Amino acid sequence: MHRSAAYNGSWVCQPQRHIRNRGVFYGDNPFNFASLILYTQLSLSALLTAFLQLILTPLGESAFISQMLAGIALGPSFLGKDNSFRRTVFPMKSFYVSETFAFFGCMLFMFLVGVKMDLSMVKKSGKRALVIGFCAFFVPLMLNITFAYLLEHKITMEPNLRKSLIFIAAFQSSSSFHVIACLLADLKLLNSELGRLAVSSSMISGICSWICSIITFTARQSSLRKQASFPWMALMSLGAMLIIIIFIFRPIFSWMIGKTSEEKELRESHFFSIFVMILGCALFGEVIGQHFMLGPMVLGLAVPDGPPLGSALVDKLDSYVSSILLPCYFMFSCARINLSLINMKAAGIVEMLALCSLLGKLMGTMLPSLYYDMPVQDSLILGLIMSAQGITDILILQQGMLLLLIDEQSYSIMVISAVVITGTITPMVKLLYKPSRGNMSFRRRRTIQHATPNAELRLLACIYHQDITPSIINLLEVSNPTPKSPIGMYVVHLIQLLGRSSPLLIMHRQGQRNSVHSNQSDHIIKAFQLYEEMINSDTVSVNAFTAIAPYATMHDEICSLAIEKRVSMVIIPFHKQWKPHGAEESADKPVRSVNLKILNNAPCSVGIFVDRGTLSGNIKTMKSRPFYSIVVIFVEGADDREALAYAMRMAEHPDVSLTVIQFLIEAKRKGKNLVSRELDIDMIDQFKMATMHKMRHLYREEVVSESMEVINVIRSLQNLYDLVLLGRRHASNSPLFMGLTMWNEFPELGSLGDMLASSDSNWEVSLLVVQQQTCGGEDMASFKCPMEDSFAVDMSRAAGKVRPVSSPAKSQK
Repeated sequence: MHRSAAYNGSWVCQPQRHIRNRGVFYGDNPFNFASLILYTQLSLSALLTAFLQLILTPLGESAFISQMLAGIALGPSFLGKDNSFRRTVFPMKSFYVSETFAFFGCMLFMFLVGVKMDLSMVKKSGKRALVIGFCAFFVPLMLNITFAYLLEHKITMEPNLRKSLIFIAAFQSSSSFHVIACLLADLKLLNSELGRLAVSSSMISGICSWICSIITFTARQSSLRKQASFPWMALMSLGAMLIIIIFIFRPIFSWMIGKTSEEKELRESHFFSIFVMILGCALFGEVIGQHFMLGPMVLGLAVPDGPPLGSALVDKLDSYVSSILLPCYFMFSCARINLSLINMKAAGIVEMLALCSLLGKLMGTMLPSLYYDMPVQDSLILGLIMSAQGITDILILQQGMLLLLIDEQSYSIMVISAVVITGTITPMVKLLYKPSRGNMSFRRRRTIQHATPNAELRLLACIYHQDITPSIINLLEVSNPTPKSPIGMYVVHLIQLLGRSSPLLIMHRQGQRNSVHSNQSDHIIKAFQLYEEMINSDTVSVNAFTAIAPYATMHDEICSLAIEKRVSMVIIPFHKQWKPHGAEESADKPVRSVNLKILNNAPCSVGIFVDRGTLSGNIKTMKSRPFYSIVVIFVEGADDREALAYAMRMAEHPDVSLTVIQFLIEAKRKGKNLVSRELDIDMIDQFKMATMHKMRHLYREEVVSESMEVINVIRSLQNLYDLVLLGRRHASNSPLFMGLTMWNEFPELGSLGDMLASSDSNWEVSLLVVQQQTCGGEDMASFKCPMEDSFAVDMSRAAGKVRPVSSPAKSQK
């Protein structure tokens, strides 16, 4: 690739015979035509980037590293060395068109990053994030400039490098929210506790960096033009652009959102208007002497993040821009880098500044973090995250080179330094920081079996789709809330993160209007609020949340909330939804992955709720059937004990009929886990004592010796009940499950749950598959607890059933 063509190149006039290629059969060489050369360059850069990303992502590298390495590989240091390849794929005449496409793609990418950014987080940032953000900017800046001043006066170096040294030190100390947000998204740490702090802090440090960069570039342009009035004119013009964006364009965006809310889809005319705004802001920024990226970036910040506008823009543009156009930008950014021409002494000086800047960023982040009592390891990880570099740094370096603040050799060294430092930092962060580590180290018992008698029982219910809301409400009702043992229900509507970079957790309070992002939760929240109003407020308290997070890390949101609210069980809907004419798998396929992660990381018990419609019902069926018929299938183990403990609470409800079926293994085939067997016997005895004088409850024993006998007993129960409770995990070597695990369609439901919910099952009964709290894969039965042998529930009121009602109109929360 031509370095001269990529920067300050010169072109020789060439005859233009044909605009379009007629094809090889007419004797035309496709590589003599600009359009086909452009397609080749775009394809090469995109394919090589995707290939490197496929290899490097499992190693913990971010997309920035793959993009930069692809650009360097196609540059003059490697493939571009070959003259025939360079003349064919990267001829000098192609750069004018190709580079225009590259910068257009970069402009759209920076606009989209601005769209995803939530400026309200700056206002919400606590004192800790503010202090870390300011220190992460000023400490490395002061330290690096001081070190650069010492090097400038103590070491002999090339004149161009000496003139650029202070600016090199300043540019290496800059930071950007865009870079940190993209890095955290690649590492799936956006909604971790450390990720939230990094996002908030990087917003503060990034704003400081951009203000200093704008002032520096404006002052430099003034000195080159030798016009005293230029800085003021440029800053006033910049202020005018900000006023237009804030007071004209942003109200237009709000108007678009109002129209979109009614029509459920963004109009094409709205997309067209937004594109015109992007191009207009880029043009205006270029005219007033600022970087043409500045206008679209600020415009992106003015777009309300999230649905409906922000998510629609990201959905339509993100994949094409990030996968096709952006790799082309990195390809041309690296066209100026030729490793063979770099002076080693100059490289050593610039690298010393890079290491000093890294040290300054670590100090500026770690010191205030430690002051606020953050663990040393987390402080170090946060410092590493804040030290990462990316596309924004490349843009600043290019503008600095354009204004002759740094020379081309320094630019090449700084870009290589950014790749090396970020490429080293990213795997270290992935290796050191595990968001679920805090959940797994939580060793207190949070189970229904060991809940304090006559105290509030706390449950957390997750909802992906509003269709399951009536069933969850009825499950809450049959859980038997009473004044002596009330239920605190935390309801979380889970929404995929689209159109914003930072995750969001919204708490809804009755009578209070929340963010526009929570509109999708209106029907769910209103249904639970109506239920709470229908019953005695002393028995149930409902707290509703909306969690907007990427599917990859959504489980961290749930686990953190479960720890914070000290819940005994998390109830998650099964990823399949059943409709009257058969089973239909949920459109959101990652839901199953979220459920599996919750099972593996939850700090309390978990119940997977398979809704077959038997708990939702309708008014007619509710009146004609006075009882909910519930059955517990009890085999052995902690999970079965937890399911029975939950069912015993339900059994106190006057409208619940409970049947417990215990499978007993023939004496000669019993297992050797005597402790677990004793706990099972104690639990069964508690149930017998609690239901001794209640004729609507039944206990049955089935003596079995193999899996086929178990299957036959379960088949005999088909469609006789409204809800089946059973444990998820059982001893894998038990003769009762021989052969069942080999054909599991849904291992997350366990052997029995999978048999009842599989595609070829004729069961039309809702299931609750229970997993008792585990800790790092260890059965919590090994922990001693003073509540081990006690379970009591008091019931003093007759509660009616909840009927599903039509979805209410949207109203203020």
